[in-house]
Amino acid sequence: MKTTSRLLLTGLVTTLLTQCGDKELSPNEKMSQATFIKAMESYETAPAAVPAPTGDALANPTKQQDKPVLGTENAVLTDAPNVPPPITRDHPTKVTIKLEVVELVKRMADGVDYTFWTFGGSVPGKFIRIRQNDEVEFHLMNRPDSKMPHNIDLHAVTGPGGGAAASFTAPGHASVFSFKALNPGLYVYHCATAPVGMHVANGMYGLILIEPIGGLPKVDKEFYVFQSEFYTKGPHGEAGLQPFSMEKALTEIPDYVVFNGSVGAMAGDNAVQAAVGEKVRLFVGNGGPNLVSSFHVIGEIFDNVYLEGGAKPAQHQVQTTMIPAGGSAIVEFGLEVPGTYILVDHSIFRAFNKGAVGMIKVSGPENKLVYSGKQDDRIYQMEGSTIQSIAQASTQQAPAANKEERIARGKMLYTSICMACHQPEGQGIPKAFPPVAKSDYLNADPKRAIATVLHGLQGKVTVNGETYESIMPQLGLNDEQVANALTYVYNNWGNNGTEVLPAMVKEVRATVPPPATAPGAH
Repeated sequence: MKTTSRLLLTGLVTTLLTQCGDKELSPNEKMSQATFIKAMESYETAPAAVPAPTGDALANPTKQQDKPVLGTENAVLTDAPNVPPPITRDHPTKVTIKLEVVELVKRMADGVDYTFWTFGGSVPGKFIRIRQNDEVEFHLMNRPDSKMPHNIDLHAVTGPGGGAAASFTAPGHASVFSFKALNPGLYVYHCATAPVGMHVANGMYGLILIEPIGGLPKVDKEFYVFQSEFYTKGPHGEAGLQPFSMEKALTEIPDYVVFNGSVGAMAGDNAVQAAVGEKVRLFVGNGGPNLVSSFHVIGEIFDNVYLEGGAKPAQHQVQTTMIPAGGSAIVEFGLEVPGTYILVDHSIFRAFNKGAVGMIKVSGPENKLVYSGKQDDRIYQMEGSTIQSIAQASTQQAPAANKEERIARGKMLYTSICMACHQPEGQGIPKAFPPVAKSDYLNADPKRAIATVLHGLQGKVTVNGETYESIMPQLGLNDEQVANALTYVYNNWGNNGTEVLPAMVKEVRATVPPPATAPGAH
């Protein structure tokens, strides 16, 4: 039946094309006919689809019938823009995933370096591809030369924290936990160790695909695209090794917005390749940590969009799709004409001024019936980054009137900023974050404590006889806020009751430079 239908429809298309002009088909008309025949052949030879779930299984795929778990395998992991091959087995299996945390200096832009915290040595982290109902044993290794503890929160994991608590791993250690891949879809994973925003902002994110039972429809090319932003102490383009800026991250004004970890990672010589007539699928993630992406491919329409990383296409013929921070999408489109197709965040200054540009270079014959224009990549060159600002008035809360008020305000600051690392009772986290309760480091020298909060701290520091080597970020607090937070700490958990005043903070800010490394405190 399918063969007969194909022959009849092919004859009809040929008749219509010849009736539009001469009896002989033109080269472009022959190309259109060939494209149609290829599509019909694909339809004829396509394997029978797995029956779609119905009823409860449609709303809850965990109730869909499946085969028993058989065998074992090691997951194939790839660096962007590459994607592991599709899952071909028709049953779930026991899968082992091994992922190493690496802190290293890499290129952010030409002449600009950055210390990235990574899953697997690259930004974004490795692409993980498994199947629905696979039983996963996950190994997270943190290299001995890391400065920070790390963990992983996989949005694909059903359970508190997404694996974060089970995978908390100090430098030089490895953690193992397991989960079952209950829900199909494309999911973000990221580090969730405090300070969470800092870990994400430094590059700790990636994608894990849980293929549905029966798999995804076949396409010709698949690519891995991950958008994120970076906040550096120096402005966009300032050369050298740039440190992370907590102040800029808190204002959500990044210096760089990029695809796949750096400016140009998917552009120019790094562009991905495809051919006319192929169907392309992009697995797109957004690590944030703050911005929502308006993902768009200039010159293409998305045939199918799997909104927010769902397992089924929810919309068709889409120009731009929104991807929230910590979210994803799958987009599919066919390639009709050759040229360079530009991937952008259509919040357009992010693309042409901050780096969110990628390229798909498509080769093959022209089809002037579809598009008669001339390829010209020059319009997509970077335009640079010039900051423009307008001064605006602002108001601030009146200073604390007394010590009690200062402690009350300091408690709010500690709870919102400090508690994740130093814990509700100031006890810290062993081998990761030092205690602020009964702290000999704080009680011995209030000026040193003020400088630590103002400038941040990295390197070895000894507190209550234990040595810690982690990073405390510069928090960007004003003098009143530093005074309030420290006064709260000094007046709780067995500390010496010092009241830190804004004038003391102002003096330290003016006279004590940021330390190159942590001072030794014993």
